Amino acid sequence: MSALVFLRVTKQYLPHVARLCLISTFLEDGIRMWFQWGEQRDYIDATWGCGYVLASIFVFINLFGQLSGCILVLSRNFVQYACFGLFGIIALQTIAYSILWDLKFLMRNLALGGGLLLLLAESRSEGKSMFAGVPTMRESSPKQYMQLGGRVLLVLMFMTLLHFDVSFFLILQNLVGTALIILVAVGFKTKLAALTLVLWLLAINVYFNAFWTIPTYKPMHDFLKYDFFQTMSVIGGLLLVVALGPGGVSMDEKKKEW
Repeated sequence: MSALVFLRVTKQYLPHVARLCLISTFLEDGIRMWFQWGEQRDYIDATWGCGYVLASIFVFINLFGQLSGCILVLSRNFVQYACFGLFGIIALQTIAYSILWDLKFLMRNLALGGGLLLLLAESRSEGKSMFAGVPTMRESSPKQYMQLGGRVLLVLMFMTLLHFDVSFFLILQNLVGTALIILVAVGFKTKLAALTLVLWLLAINVYFNAFWTIPTYKPMHDFLKYDFFQTMSVIGGLLLVVALGPGGVSMDEKKKEW
């Protein structure tokens, strides 16, 4: 009941807050590319030996692609193109920064992709399918499969937060967290489960990724800042689930047919 009250009160504002949270990591990273242009260029050049020009092009693509994508999403113009561009940025950074070989960061990037998939689904109308002409079953549509894929990818973020320890508190946290991510993935009591995960993840994010408490000259400041805004983006994806529901491919939707 409390979830329904929350949705009624925030119905007008929640999608806007969700979109702002979702693009926050791209916005922060784009701004960082501007202020750390030299450092980022030199890092790419040293890592890949691609030369000054190609390294500069890489930084420019990241800067322009992310900031322009954020502006388009927030202004609600060409959102689908913005999402595809941001998908490209995720793929580019996954390769360039060797995230592909770091399971934790790879799962978080995939979770970020899940948030974009939900944003892409939100921007699409049911009648305009990118797979026009392809037969669908019942009321299933590409939009609903995007929502399913987005939900499943989002839960990867929480898998990186599970800690295997003998502490009673950690065991309880793991059990409750696992139950909630399963509910979101299969689409059962989805809005309530997603809202609970939002509150849980927000508390963890503020507590563990408090970059503002670390001096800016320390490397840990940038690391925590990156982690903080990436987590905020996943929170944005979950807020979209809360605002829009799980979609047609979910147990919540199937219950209506029973």
